[in-house]
Amino acid sequence: MNELCTDRLLIRRWREADLAPWAAMNADPEIREHLGGTLTREQSDASVARYEVAIEKRGYGWLAVEVRESGEFVGFVGLDDVEEQDLVGGVEIGWRLARSAWGHGYATEAARAVLAYGFDTLDLSEILALTTAANLRSQAVMRRLGMSHDPAEDFDDAEGGRNVVFRLRREDRA
Repeated sequence: MNELCTDRLLIRRWREADLAPWAAMNADPEIREHLGGTLTREQSDASVARYEVAIEKRGYGWLAVEVRESGEFVGFVGLDDVEEQDLVGGVEIGWRLARSAWGHGYATEAARAVLAYGFDTLDLSEILALTTAANLRSQAVMRRLGMSHDPAEDFDDAEGGRNVVFRLRREDRA
């Protein structure tokens, strides 16, 4: 999982040049609203180092997203193993974009490419997505991807926040 291309996006491994705009995203309270608060530059840089280790170890993880036409870094998308503290298991898809990239359909476009990779290359039978109950924008992307939500699977995290679970099985994808 080194590089995926869509009509408008390049989904790729992280570069040194991504660190500053990634840190700016992670310092933005609006971007981090549903993610437990902002990060320092050091925390942000450390996250990229962890992402790269995961990709090397498992063959998948969180990748940088850039707009092909401009070369602008606009966020991340990818697959990751669900964290142990969550009450569901499996491989999750996720995305996070800079505010300047919101409303252009980039999250859906990038996620579709990652779903195809997960099902066709990694041979996953199912991919899930998690977000807070209040994150309606991400839930809208999940629905556009054809993912389904079963409220019986929703759970409260350690801080007491409600989380929703969406799933897509390989045989159900469009």
